Amino acid sequence: MNISRRHFVKGLTKATAGIVALGSSSGLLAKSYSRIAGANERINVGVIGCGGMANDHMNALLEMKESDKVGITAICDVYTNRLDKAKELTQGRTFKEYRKLLESNDVDYVLIATPEHWHHQMTLDAIDAGKHIYVEKPMTHSIEQARAVTEKIAGTKLKLQVGVQGMSDESYETAHQMIQEGALGKVVMAHIDYSRNYVNDFWANKIDSDAKPGVNLDWDAWLGPAPKRPWDARRYFQWRRYWDYSGGIATDLFIHRVTRIIKSVGLSFPDYVVATGGKWNFADSVAEIPDTFNMMLDYPEKMTVLLVSSMANDMPIRHVIRGHKATLEFIREGFTITPQEATNEAVISSTGEEEKDNQIFTYKKTGAEDITLHHRNLLGAIRENEPLKCDHTLGFYGVVACMMGVESFRRRKYLKWDTHGEKFIEN
Repeated sequence: MNISRRHFVKGLTKATAGIVALGSSSGLLAKSYSRIAGANERINVGVIGCGGMANDHMNALLEMKESDKVGITAICDVYTNRLDKAKELTQGRTFKEYRKLLESNDVDYVLIATPEHWHHQMTLDAIDAGKHIYVEKPMTHSIEQARAVTEKIAGTKLKLQVGVQGMSDESYETAHQMIQEGALGKVVMAHIDYSRNYVNDFWANKIDSDAKPGVNLDWDAWLGPAPKRPWDARRYFQWRRYWDYSGGIATDLFIHRVTRIIKSVGLSFPDYVVATGGKWNFADSVAEIPDTFNMMLDYPEKMTVLLVSSMANDMPIRHVIRGHKATLEFIREGFTITPQEATNEAVISSTGEEEKDNQIFTYKKTGAEDITLHHRNLLGAIRENEPLKCDHTLGFYGVVACMMGVESFRRRKYLKWDTHGEKFIEN
């Protein structure tokens, strides 16, 4: 197949037409809601967890109040200081017990913005309460939990959006359609990173000295399904650094990156996963998780996905999908496709001579990695059954990839996916 400018434009036309037909979140603007049956009915949100990430969500939802006819009617947190601040921001009714919030008749969907170890049970309880769900990434804290959520939500008409908001950038849908049409030839590899550079320690969030368990914070409720431990302010305010509540780099950062590759190439479960790394720079940190972490995943489509991260050096690597005939690179504006010289077939020019078309094709995105677009997509799904950008199935694929990486690292083992049992085994 000739990877020519003509081919790219033709492929792009088909791809973008398909996206319009599906209805992308970026295209479903707030002003179009008036043409949707039931669009004038306000959708109310209950917020479970009022920490840092939740504040970004609450501010976005408040900005959408009039344009998208959405409101925050209820908020919940186990820490009174955070709950009071959220009350001041949203004017929502306050709850310290999330199950009481789920009993509210004026809550249509819940935002679950808690640490990872609570995602599973809160999601199951929200389904039982008949609520639509926006659950922050990762969907759950384990593969078994992800399977349980997937099976339960599939038997309902409820909508579940996983908070990998990068999926509201339509670049990955477009890339998928072009890859399916053969724009890259046989895909053999993808590599992508997510790195940062901390100075003294990594993910060492500020500890609020006002937090007093038994006075203004319910420590036992926060621990919930996690192992019982005495109060530790670092575990509460810096929970991403501990395995009980987080998968570290894998589930906080890589989940964003690997989901992009899964969506673009059309992957599901990997065949094999291996992870490496350690606390190479912050050796004295109390963090249980590594500051340097890398994963390699082999997929049954006969391709390898490589993910790279360091918390001590933020020099990025190129985010690319490599095919036998061309390379797709994700850039800030969208993506490019560059033909491979060796497999770029010659075409006949207007003068009758053979020549190769080595032009780089560029796709400019219209969506973005954006919380507002991601909530708007969920609203569209609730109101008019618009396809979700990151549903429970895509969420399940992401959890499997990342948690196999976590378990490979912690066991120092090369893991294989058991398709029949939907679990990993040591290879």
